Amino acid sequence: MRALKIAATGMAAQQMRVETISNNLANMSTTGYNARRAEFADLHYQQLARPGTVNATDGTVLPTGIQLGLGVRPAAVSMNLAQGSLAATNGDLDVAIDGRGYLEITLPSGQTAYTRDGALKRTGEGLIVTSDGFPVVPEIVIPDDAISLSINSAGEVFAYFRENVEAQLLGQFTMASFTNPKGLEAIGSNMFTETEASGQPVISNPGEDGLGTLRQGYLEASSVDPVREITELIEAQRGYELNSKVISAADQMLGATTQVR
Repeated sequence: MRALKIAATGMAAQQMRVETISNNLANMSTTGYNARRAEFADLHYQQLARPGTVNATDGTVLPTGIQLGLGVRPAAVSMNLAQGSLAATNGDLDVAIDGRGYLEITLPSGQTAYTRDGALKRTGEGLIVTSDGFPVVPEIVIPDDAISLSINSAGEVFAYFRENVEAQLLGQFTMASFTNPKGLEAIGSNMFTETEASGQPVISNPGEDGLGTLRQGYLEASSVDPVREITELIEAQRGYELNSKVISAADQMLGATTQVR
């Protein structure tokens, strides 16, 4: 009774789809979060009669044959790269990426990570870091006597002081782009690391080489569409129920065969 195993793969697939949707809905307020979508592919087929084989009875060629599918399998959980809306925060260290690209971050291990979460902070020494305390590349230190900051679209950070009329340039943020951003490995805390699938990062200044620009005082909202996610959740729930009904029907059929006398 192949239907039992086939329906079981269908239930597992819909369960994975629900888990992906639930993660999207859980992160609908996460800064810079990109919605994910579960993708599936059919399993291999049992070839009871291959198309194109010669019928031994009269020598004709079978036009379609008999191919029995064995279910479904997860193929990928891909990331939707659509940019979220930009929400005004008026924070001096809040920067949103308007376009392609990622900010560079140095992890405690020395490895470089990448993020679109521009909710930056400053340490007691004035170093610009992420919400988790990881320094942004290149490292920029804000002097203690700075009264305000300005970050332009090119990522240049200026500080203003009481004694000077002109602003002082503290440094410039760089950004990274990838040939295949969907191949980045998510490690949590809105961060990614490069993989062989993503390709090596191309580092440049904001606004150059096709990269987006920075907007001070804004943060990128999550790209999750709640209405779409709820719709897909209902579809996944119905798909799960239908596959469970197939299992019930197959079980009844097996019961009928054992009762034959």
